[in-house]
Amino acid sequence: MHRADTLEVEELEIDLLLEALHRRYGYDFRDYARASLRRKVRHIATTVGVAQVSDLIPRLLHDPELFGSVVGAFATPVTEMFRDPLFFKFVRDSVVPHLKTWPFVRIWVAGCATGEEVYSLAILLKEEGIYERCTLFATDFVDPVLRRARDGIYPLRNMKTNSANYQRAGGRATLSDYYHADYDSVIMEAGLRKNITFANHNLVTDGVFSEVHLILCRNVLIYFNSTLQKRVQDLFHASLLHGGFLALGSKESLRHGDFQDKFRELEPTWKVYRKIV
Repeated sequence: MHRADTLEVEELEIDLLLEALHRRYGYDFRDYARASLRRKVRHIATTVGVAQVSDLIPRLLHDPELFGSVVGAFATPVTEMFRDPLFFKFVRDSVVPHLKTWPFVRIWVAGCATGEEVYSLAILLKEEGIYERCTLFATDFVDPVLRRARDGIYPLRNMKTNSANYQRAGGRATLSDYYHADYDSVIMEAGLRKNITFANHNLVTDGVFSEVHLILCRNVLIYFNSTLQKRVQDLFHASLLHGGFLALGSKESLRHGDFQDKFRELEPTWKVYRKIV
């Protein structure tokens, strides 16, 4: 077969694989950047030991563990500590003052991936003096990713960017106060993990997680189709206490269903909402 024909067949196989993921599990990666997706699919096929991409499909349909690995490879975002610094500054300046009025605070970081966001939030809460009365739940459905989050070990090479983000987010010390370096890695301060519970939770299949005051779920819904987005937004609404806060990614919104009547938008750029009904 000519190379052009081989590539054409591979594209068709990838289309079928993405369709299988969508119809079997509700995850929609069909509009993802194709070149990056193709590299990931090839890597998975090599790792699993199949000759053709199409050989992955029956295994994917019947093997939940492989499904988790594939979705984890597709969905694990490239992230940073204090990513979108102005979002964290908004949380510090406009959300935390409300959190301080409650005697205790429960926070859910849904789809925490490798944990950079939950450690960023822990640092912010510590600097605002309320970490000790906060309980943070960091959840993801991909166990290997969750283990990385729990370990809190990150490449040293990323810390220059992370430190700059921290300062722009209104950090009151230096980021290096919250980790120690070990060769080419950094390990987050153990005290930051004290009030964090890392747990497996699947937004697609699992139910209400907890009664919480704040939910962060940023850049997760973009992977879901409209039906699944509505399900997850229902889940968030049911999980939040009255007056609780919901933070989505900047490209996400509550446009599906009747959520616009249930939440008040506080910040249009960073998509921060407050539950009103």
